[in-house]
Amino acid sequence: MALTDADVQKQIKHMMAFIEQEASEKVEEIDAKAEEEFNIEKGRLVQTQRVKIMEHYEKKEKQIEQHKKIQMSNLMNQARLKVLKARDDMITDLLNEARQRLAAIAKDPAQYSQLLEGLLMQGFYQLLEPKVTVRCRQQDVEIVQAAVDKNIPIYREAVKSNIAVRIDQERFLPSEICGGVEVYNDNGKIKVSNTLESRLELMAQQMMPEIRVNLFGANPNRKFTD
Repeated sequence: MALTDADVQKQIKHMMAFIEQEASEKVEEIDAKAEEEFNIEKGRLVQTQRVKIMEHYEKKEKQIEQHKKIQMSNLMNQARLKVLKARDDMITDLLNEARQRLAAIAKDPAQYSQLLEGLLMQGFYQLLEPKVTVRCRQQDVEIVQAAVDKNIPIYREAVKSNIAVRIDQERFLPSEICGGVEVYNDNGKIKVSNTLESRLELMAQQMMPEIRVNLFGANPNRKFTD
């Protein structure tokens, strides 16, 4: 049976409606997929930027923390240096006071004479030479000579040997020192320095650990003492 024009038109409309429906669904599918891909890319970009921002601030935080540690270390070092300087100044003042007391001893003839006898005898025993030269301050020549004269027989009796002692009348120790003597062997190559300053310095070196403990207490970080 042949189709009428009305039937043809109806089929055409039906086909067009189907095509339009297919096209509309395809457009919706494309839009949905595009939106999904957009959201995925947007999420990826947001996450990437979030990670970068977090890394940036973590880096800044670490830099700030490191800067704080350096500052704290510098402050502690500065404080430690100030404490050490204050301690050194205190010890210097203590030694200066000791020097002043030594100078006072040298002004007491009886006490100074006895001290010189001990310093001279120590020099004689250390050298154990038959001839020695003694150097002293110019103002001490007389009292040193008396101490030498007193020590010679004692030394001879102790070591069973003679000793000739000469006081250097050409080169004297500086007059501004506290006192004491220097004792040389015959050729002047060996010296025993028994000035009051040298004895004080030697004693200070030997007793410095004990002095520091008495003044500042024991150092908890020090395992061994000098």
